[in-house]
Amino acid sequence: MSQLHLPDAETVVKTAKTYARDLAERTLATAVVAAAGVGIAAGPADMFHASFWETMAAAGIAAAGTLLKGVAARAFGTKNSASLAKGV
Repeated sequence: MSQLHLPDAETVVKTAKTYARDLAERTLATAVVAAAGVGIAAGPADMFHASFWETMAAAGIAAAGTLLKGVAARAFGTKNSASLAKGV
C-alpha cells in the first residue's frame, strides 16, 4: 500500500509565528521583485532612467503595499495568514 504523506502541523495550524514568517517572506519577495523589475526597465530595457535610490524607493513602496495588505488580511481574512483568501 502507498504511504499517506500529510503536511506538518505548522502548515495546517496557523499561528502568529507562521503569520509573521509568511508576511515577512511576502514583503521581502515583493521588494526584491520590484527592485529587479525597475532595474531591468531602467537599465538594459532603457524604458526610463532611474537612479539606485529611485529603484529602492519604488521597491520600498511596493513592499509597503504588500505589508499593509498582509496586515489587512489578518483582520479580514484567516486570522494567522497573510492571504486575503479564506482558508489559505
